[in-house]
Amino acid sequence: MTTGPGGDSPIDIVELARRNQAFRREIVTGDHSQVVVMTVPAGGEIGEEVHDVDQLLVFVEGDGEAVLDGATSPVEPNQLVFVRAGTRHNFRASATGPLRLVTVYAPPEHPPGTLHQTREEADAAEGH
Repeated sequence: MTTGPGGDSPIDIVELARRNQAFRREIVTGDHSQVVVMTVPAGGEIGEEVHDVDQLLVFVEGDGEAVLDGATSPVEPNQLVFVRAGTRHNFRASATGPLRLVTVYAPPEHPPGTLHQTREEADAAEGH
């Protein structure tokens, strides 16, 4: 459990991630970290990227694969992947269903209120 915006109310982050239909939805942003839920559609991917911040991803539904600096490994619910700043990475959903996850950026990566319905929308907003 974590607290909602303003730190005033507990939220069930796993249930929120399971219900999320958007590719990327910012949940709460503090001075030093940020919580985001993501849904990668079946057969889709986040897209290869490198951040200058650390990123922690917790998978809550679906399965797929993680690619970290060229090394591929499976991901499934209840697994955590820690991506250090500067690591080239991508996450892909299997063809059988969406991959749902909670991710934490430290420090924050996206503006508060960020909502991208699709990867294409996210890429356009980030200038990719």
